[in-house]
Amino acid sequence: MTDQSISLNKFISETGRCSRREADKLIDAGRVTINGVVARKGNRVLPSDVVLLDDIPVIPQKKTVYILYNKPEGIVCTTDIREPDNIISHLGYSERIFPVGRLDKMSQGLILLTNDGDIVNRILRAENHHEKEYIVTVNKPIDDRFVKTMMSGVPILNTVTRPCIVRKIDENTFSIILTQGLNRQIRRMCEYLGYRVLALSRVRIMHLKDSDMATDTWRYLTPDEEKKLIGLTFPEKDNL
Repeated sequence: MTDQSISLNKFISETGRCSRREADKLIDAGRVTINGVVARKGNRVLPSDVVLLDDIPVIPQKKTVYILYNKPEGIVCTTDIREPDNIISHLGYSERIFPVGRLDKMSQGLILLTNDGDIVNRILRAENHHEKEYIVTVNKPIDDRFVKTMMSGVPILNTVTRPCIVRKIDENTFSIILTQGLNRQIRRMCEYLGYRVLALSRVRIMHLKDSDMATDTWRYLTPDEEKKLIGLTFPEKDNL
């Protein structure tokens, strides 16, 4: 065993075929070999090893990437390179990644980017109800009616927004925690109540936040953040 080795069940799970728990079942069933020898649960794999599952080579996907980016105003959350201000060209990352969800052009704040399509799909599924928190400044003083109405639900886009958490910060600024992502939702909610958004910043996506990140900078998720992200979006999988 060397530092380059990896547990066999993790090696198999990185193909995207199954979880590590499910990989253990394949190993117990005698369907996996390492260099021609039937594998056992607990085996480890070196880069030079040949792993077969049902006599078919097991080839892990390249490492998944999770990036937290503090988007400035003016950048568009699209992969369409025909948009001159698209987020992908602006970041210029060396591998193909894509944003999870959107943050409108005139808003700033945190957005997650990744090459993990499964994570994207699961986060975007409405029934997951993942929290996103924003700090919003509007053009006139906020009153109790505004806070209560925003919290209880506002009719926009042929629906009524889900109940949410709203907290007044100062005369013209409030925080809001949403569990849905309708198009320009906060701006439309404010407009319905006669307010205009002057500044909007997303400060948290689920457990992901970073008050020290400068605008227009990015970082990789920490191992703990990545582990929790996978646990939240793939609860049936073993955490790494």
